Amino acid sequence: MNRPVVALTAASASIQWNIWGEVEACLLPVTYQEKVARAGGAPLLLPPIADAVRPIMERVDALLMTGGEDVDPALYGEQPGKFTRAPDKVREAAELAALAVAEERGIPVLGICRGLQLISVVRGGTLEQHLPEHAPRVPGKYDARPIRVEAGSVLGSTLGASATVHCHHHQGIDKLGRGLVATAWAEDGVVEGVEAADPAAPFLVGLQAHGELGEDTVPLFEAFVEAARRGPLRGAVGVAGVAGAVRG
Repeated sequence: MNRPVVALTAASASIQWNIWGEVEACLLPVTYQEKVARAGGAPLLLPPIADAVRPIMERVDALLMTGGEDVDPALYGEQPGKFTRAPDKVREAAELAALAVAEERGIPVLGICRGLQLISVVRGGTLEQHLPEHAPRVPGKYDARPIRVEAGSVLGSTLGASATVHCHHHQGIDKLGRGLVATAWAEDGVVEGVEAADPAAPFLVGLQAHGELGEDTVPLFEAFVEAARRGPLRGAVGVAGVAGAVRG
């Protein structure tokens, strides 16, 4: 089976590495890579090195924008709030460069948590910097939450009318970016899913929850990888095409 190559954005951090002690490492939870591979894709870590992004992105079939640190409020014209954590500007520069090339080429893009937020922000969207009632009950532990999904959407065709997802976010969509439409919501009204408003546009979907976890999001990853297999500018064939790819 043809396995399309999916670039996954990654972070850098200092870690204790065996006998070498503290070293800088390129990091991404393996669950993202496993979910892409399970869906039929070949995951490739995209290092947070902005200058190296373009030659990589010109060779891959899709982009997965992963979760991580808070998005820099300066990107949407605001100052950091009391509970906003310091951004990773090196990672951010690489991710913005990767997203620009992905859109230029018309390859599929899937955003998870921070990834969804960044997709909206680059289109002029803004974020709620702290949602205390929606934050995880225990920091570092995911909360399983039901979400409602819009029928007739890409998310609806893959997740169904409702799904149980795994959440760990204290920020969310405030003003949605241009060319996007909300298609999934938590019980408290927080936007949990967005996608391209134009159904003929290349595959562009964001999920606020951590879709790399759990079984309910498997069909979404399968549809994403199938869109990558179809090739640039053919990543979206309408909701019916996505649903058919998942069923087939």
